[in-house]
Amino acid sequence: MATTPSVGNDSQNVAAWPHVVVVGGGFAGLSVARRLANKPVRVTIIDRHNFHAFLPLLYQVATAGLEPADVAYPIRTIFGRAKNVRVRHARVSNVDRDRNVVVLENGMEIGYDHLVVATGAVASFFDIPGAKSYAMPLYTLANARRLRNRLLRALEDADVAAESGPVSLNFVVVGGGPTGVETAGALSELIDVAIRRDGLQLDPETVRVRLVDVGTRLLTAFPESASDYAIKVLGKKRVDIDLGRSVVKVEERAIHFSDGERLEAAAVIWAAGVTAVGTLADVLEETSGPSGRALVNSDLTILGSSNVWCIGDAAAIPNRKPDDIATGPFLPQLAPVAIQSGKHCAKQILRVVRGEATEPFRYHDKGVMATIGRRAAVAKLPRAGVIKGTLGWLAWLALHLWYLVGFRNRLRVVINWMWRYFDWPSGPRLIVADAETAS
Repeated sequence: MATTPSVGNDSQNVAAWPHVVVVGGGFAGLSVARRLANKPVRVTIIDRHNFHAFLPLLYQVATAGLEPADVAYPIRTIFGRAKNVRVRHARVSNVDRDRNVVVLENGMEIGYDHLVVATGAVASFFDIPGAKSYAMPLYTLANARRLRNRLLRALEDADVAAESGPVSLNFVVVGGGPTGVETAGALSELIDVAIRRDGLQLDPETVRVRLVDVGTRLLTAFPESASDYAIKVLGKKRVDIDLGRSVVKVEERAIHFSDGERLEAAAVIWAAGVTAVGTLADVLEETSGPSGRALVNSDLTILGSSNVWCIGDAAAIPNRKPDDIATGPFLPQLAPVAIQSGKHCAKQILRVVRGEATEPFRYHDKGVMATIGRRAAVAKLPRAGVIKGTLGWLAWLALHLWYLVGFRNRLRVVINWMWRYFDWPSGPRLIVADAETAS
């Protein structure tokens, strides 16, 4: 019986193996590359960053709960022991499907036998005037660092202004999904600890966080009981909640609503949704689906192709069980979908290499979670129903530690969270500007 070669016993022939190019080092890209590591294919991961960022914890970086290095890990280090995986720090500008090559921004070309597009998504501003220029998204590590500087700077400036009289300070979070709820709760806790521990001369009642959403309730992917719980907990944290309100304009220091209100804001944090428009998936014009996501077949190949695959947030993956997930005909843009689609894609590439037929992707819904602050979270699990409070928070912690990359990162994060469970650490509330913006 013939045996399938592996990197360990046939490494001298790696150059002759089929070449798989993975564009994107997020959840989906890492998932497919891990399954292809030490398998009889060559893998090249191309990403504009040299690290993988754990996106679900970016809001904790932005609100000074974690350091940037706690939620990021070098991609090369992840695959350092895989002899068949290479990493290219670059940005792909185009794909020539006729010649099977990707074109980098510097003009270089890389050929492929299989191409996996896992470029994720970016913030969607819905063409609202000023939102792209002045609102602050939270979808990259750079976004999180920039937002942390802005929040801490605003508190410092308000403390100085308070020497001359009472100060009113508003922070607005747009979007009532998990990211918006988590950010609003964490921001309220940051304000509380900065006043309590750092000696800021501010009245907590005049420093407000406002959470705004066009929908009629928070956390629409959860049952109503979870939404009600989130409103209750956020209310205790002095977060003002505005539902059914539309944002029509954003200025540098203000936000406008459809009812005519103009609210001065030290920062407008944008958590209102994501889109693949403007990403590599959107470049595949003939397969472009909703919000720029690439339309894919049931096996995750893009329409009209047998060797170009699209996974994760970049793909409009058909929802085979629309009754289970209330998001319409396509699966939601969530980390579990990205991870599972990456694993499936890797399996199908190996099947093609072996001359076997591909199989359809089946998503297994393992539930959704959102934290609302220390010792408060909601989790909707398929069999356990809705878990709230401290138990939900512990479940949230366990899940995120499981998926966080790197032992050092896990250790630092768990120590930080344990300390925060009982109290609050003295840092890292640091304003660290980039060299080109430092004064």
